[in-house]
Amino acid sequence: MKAIMLQGTSSDVGKSVLCTALCRILYEDGWKVAPFKSQNMALNSYITRDGKEIGRAQGVQAEACRIEATADMNPILLKPKQDMIAEVIVRGEHYADMGASAYRNDYVPTAIPILRESLNKLAEDYEVLVIEGAGSPAEINLKDRDIANMKVADLVDSPVLLVADIDRGGVFASLVGTLALLDESERARVKGFIINKFRGKFSLLKPGLDWLEQHTGIPVLGTIPYADMGIDAEDSLALSSLRLKKRDESDKALRIAVIRLPRISNFTDVDPLYDEPGVTIRLIASAAEWNNPDVVVLPGTKNTTDDLRWLKQTGLAELIRQASDNGAYVVGICGGYQMLGKELHDPDGVESTYRHSQGLGLLPIHTTFHAGKRTVRVEGEVCGASFAAGQEVTGYEIHLGQTVREDGSRPLFRLTDGHTDGTIADDEAVWGTYLHGVFHNRAFTRAWLNHIRVQKGMDPVSEEVRTESERREASYTALAALVREHLDMKKLYEIMELPLPVT
Repeated sequence: MKAIMLQGTSSDVGKSVLCTALCRILYEDGWKVAPFKSQNMALNSYITRDGKEIGRAQGVQAEACRIEATADMNPILLKPKQDMIAEVIVRGEHYADMGASAYRNDYVPTAIPILRESLNKLAEDYEVLVIEGAGSPAEINLKDRDIANMKVADLVDSPVLLVADIDRGGVFASLVGTLALLDESERARVKGFIINKFRGKFSLLKPGLDWLEQHTGIPVLGTIPYADMGIDAEDSLALSSLRLKKRDESDKALRIAVIRLPRISNFTDVDPLYDEPGVTIRLIASAAEWNNPDVVVLPGTKNTTDDLRWLKQTGLAELIRQASDNGAYVVGICGGYQMLGKELHDPDGVESTYRHSQGLGLLPIHTTFHAGKRTVRVEGEVCGASFAAGQEVTGYEIHLGQTVREDGSRPLFRLTDGHTDGTIADDEAVWGTYLHGVFHNRAFTRAWLNHIRVQKGMDPVSEEVRTESERREASYTALAALVREHLDMKKLYEIMELPLPVT
């Protein structure tokens, strides 16, 4: 099995997106290709068809390869839960909640056999592996226990391309500095540079690239333009880029506030709202940012109880209740759904030290946390909302806790496994669901937003709605075309020791 590994000079340089591009390019060129990331720290996760939880980036990359994602593509996932404590997920299943020191000192030394086994399984089915590193390979205080970068390159004898983000500045220093901190054997693995997120005039950059190649003896394989292709983000650092997305600031736009919870998870759930015409979306984390939204979205969280307490401490909880009383529409997803209820019970301290919490009281539901996480893909239809009655929906669940509706309350979805999900208020102004990806059901989202527009005396949007699968396929194809145009594909194939595709 041949491989190529992308490592970065830091987090959020675009490794995940570039790996997605290479996955689609190699697929288009006829190779049986799969993604791999040994250890991922992310709160955006993906549920495989068999109910395993992995990093969202590897799920997306598998889609770009047009294959089903498996837990072997991301054998270790770390999900930060509290300060210095993370849930450790091994091959898609909960292993333990561990402190940073315990994980580093006790678990990491046992991890290499796990990685090797997953790599061997992938080698049975695929010809080429696109490997994503994590953070930087030059964190000298962590290198002896780094199982996400050069150790993985050694395991598969993979060449490495070093990726730097020119948009944040200091690109030459970051590349040269990273090389300087690598061991000699590690530097020998670096076969090329990729300059990512370039916005400027190439003729002004070219002298610097020439100097970089002469100084290091390593070629620059490409300078990739800055582009938003709508590919799901992995890192919470990408939340900052959501603030910069184009917004409709007209008087006729619906004003949507997404609460930026301290432990926000699966924030890609709100991405489709940015694609909708006639909306203004803001991520807010304080009462000072409130500005009387028409719609409030409470997203998922890794710790519902602690983030609920934060909502109350910041004054946002009371603002949400007041907004609902005054006609605003409120939606909760997963942990956000739990917060909308009347009570949250944690008798065994599964999630928090707080055994009982009062919710926002906007939905007639009660949640109790138990050990054991539900991770499953689901599909069904809308049964409780008049604005989208009978529409088919798909999504995935990742949650602790069981939520019970009070007698007489209405579920939102009827699932094909016989269960119901979610709750919707009688006036349909407040609803919640456990379905991550609910807004990726584009017809449902458009119907919901148009329902709000009509209720507010606004004209509904009539633009065509593309399905999520159509959007994603278009994004992968466009991303691959962009990277193929700006990357030296001949040199890449040479580095990977693969024959050039016949054109």
